[in-house]
Amino acid sequence: MKSALILPLACCAVAVLVAAKPKSETPPPGAGEKIAEALPDKAFAKPAKKRKVLVFSRTVGFRHKSIVTGKLALTELGKKTGAFEAVVSDDLSNFEPGKIDQFDAIIFLSTTQDVFKGSDKAEVLQKSLMGFIEGGKGFVGIHAATDTFYNWPEYGEMINGYFDGHPWGAKTRVHIYVEPGKAEHPLVAMFEGEPMEFKEEIYQFKDPYDSKKVEMLLRLDPKKSDKVKKMKRKDNDYGVAWARHWGEGRVFYCSLGHNHEIYWNPKILSHYLAGIQWAIGDYEVEVSK
Repeated sequence: MKSALILPLACCAVAVLVAAKPKSETPPPGAGEKIAEALPDKAFAKPAKKRKVLVFSRTVGFRHKSIVTGKLALTELGKKTGAFEAVVSDDLSNFEPGKIDQFDAIIFLSTTQDVFKGSDKAEVLQKSLMGFIEGGKGFVGIHAATDTFYNWPEYGEMINGYFDGHPWGAKTRVHIYVEPGKAEHPLVAMFEGEPMEFKEEIYQFKDPYDSKKVEMLLRLDPKKSDKVKKMKRKDNDYGVAWARHWGEGRVFYCSLGHNHEIYWNPKILSHYLAGIQWAIGDYEVEVSK
């Protein structure tokens, strides 16, 4: 399904400059087949009811080429497992009060910068989204979702930090490990306590990042990853995936997703599925407030 970007006519002149509809995007050759082979056979948990999630990928800054692959993977993930229906759309009206209620969770797939820019209802949409989460629904952030809404502090607090560069680029080999003591945690049980090594762009985060305020799930080990420059954290705290409650809602974030290959990694797809179904509310698991 192609994403749609519908903006108020009154602000079209501005919108064209800051967030033009992306050019035709196509997954790399063979992506569909690779994703199909990597998909889980069934839902992580039995859906409590028919579920619908919004996959939103509007960008005002950098646009990742892997977004199109992520859209395909998330759509097929929901279809094959029956866990959810993915509505892939960048239509800002989906965030309007009332209309947003049709969804069980919102997925920000590598969004960048102020994604409500150009709308004369931006403040209304922000309030609606935050109310949606705090009221008991789910929010899932993938990769550049932390490179979003720098001008909205509450968003930064909710997602637990902002992008502060990526010392590990797309071609660097990284070592990602399960947080000690969490091998059997449902959100990372698919890794069986084993670390992963692959090439991927990994973020470092700045305030309000605080790994103690969330249920940390995955981290990067800088000593076992390729040596890089521009590492800013003296504490070597490079979180990769985490979960938290926000009000009555549930927030799941994973910074993996820059490279196309991530979206046909079987364990990562299972990780996404577990996170999405938890955010939706299909199973309970202990996470930090």
